[in-house]
Amino acid sequence: MKAIKPTTRDAIIEAAFQIYSEDPTASLADIAVRAGIGRATLHRHFSGRDELLVELAKVAIKDLDDAAECAVTGAQSYTEALRLMMHALVPLASRQWFLSQTSVENHPDILAEYQRQSEEMANDIEEAKKEGCFAADVPTTWIVQAFDNLLYAAWQMVRNEEATAKQAAALAWRTLVEGTGGHLHG
Repeated sequence: MKAIKPTTRDAIIEAAFQIYSEDPTASLADIAVRAGIGRATLHRHFSGRDELLVELAKVAIKDLDDAAECAVTGAQSYTEALRLMMHALVPLASRQWFLSQTSVENHPDILAEYQRQSEEMANDIEEAKKEGCFAADVPTTWIVQAFDNLLYAAWQMVRNEEATAKQAAALAWRTLVEGTGGHLHG
């Protein structure tokens, strides 16, 4: 079977996520080098940094939504859904990190989608609190931030070859639940 080669646009997007997770101030030239293309080729796909950032935000939101939705299908509780989501999102943590570090205020459609994701996560965490996953007195905003930061920490462990994605996600989940006064189920 022949391997599927990513399109140049996909290579640019992946390179940008990698580069920006390491250095948010990186230049388009840095991204072109990581993507294995010339700057002129990059500019044929994206006229400038702003256009690339907007596209990255759209891709990040879609990829995170798709992975989370697929992961939680059939979950029997909010707690289980959040655990499954943690496992599914570790490979995509560079996208979550990008969204958390990128200003989207000038793009109302992206800001609305980012806020929707944040509200859905807060709602899921509130429901998981009712199930005993997290202590009721721990602020939901704290748990949301902890989830995001542990997701990124897990991704870094995988990237640095210190753990498999499964190991890192399990450690992140355990740290999140135990650190917020909840109880591990199963």
